[in-house]
Amino acid sequence: MHRFKVEKMGCGGCAKAVTRAVQGVEPNARIDVDLGAKLVTVSGAAGPADRIARAIGDAGYLAGPA
Repeated sequence: MHRFKVEKMGCGGCAKAVTRAVQGVEPNARIDVDLGAKLVTVSGAAGPADRIARAIGDAGYLAGPA
């Protein structure tokens, strides 16, 4: 499981964009988004956390460890 703090994620559209970015590198992962806490939890991820964080960054959001 990987957890990320995504500071600029503030709406449903942002959550969808981040979810799509994660699914691009981890298509079978379960992705839970908590907009209030600005947290993204990726369960069942086989890849390294930095690869997921980079995909979120490529979508326009800065992701760091939570």
